[in-house]
Amino acid sequence: QVQLVESGGGLVQAGGSLRLSCAASGSFFINRSMGWYRQAPGKQRELVATITSGASTNYADSVKGRFTISRDNAKNTVYLQMNSLKPEDTGVYYCYAGGTTNWGFGSWGQGTQVTVSS
Repeated sequence: QVQLVESGGGLVQAGGSLRLSCAASGSFFINRSMGWYRQAPGKQRELVATITSGASTNYADSVKGRFTISRDNAKNTVYLQMNSLKPEDTGVYYCYAGGTTNWGFGSWGQGTQVTVSS
């Protein structure tokens, strides 16, 4: 079991930047793949970015070249650097810790709101 606490959301103008943080407590953070999802109003939750225990990354097409996911295993923290933000990036951003044996059996954070004004 792992507990996740996100921070860093807020209101920003289009073209601006934000950095989200997700602090994890519990077991085996270093062995877990981590991810960021987002959910816009009236839409389904979608995967934004993932990072494996070996620091390999993957991104949704809509954020490639603008967002960067990273992790600091010494701090049990994963980050999402978001640059060149667009109004369509608005939503609640959730941190996700994949299960130790199966990505689907993981844990969610409570979410942090990101609002990008035009």
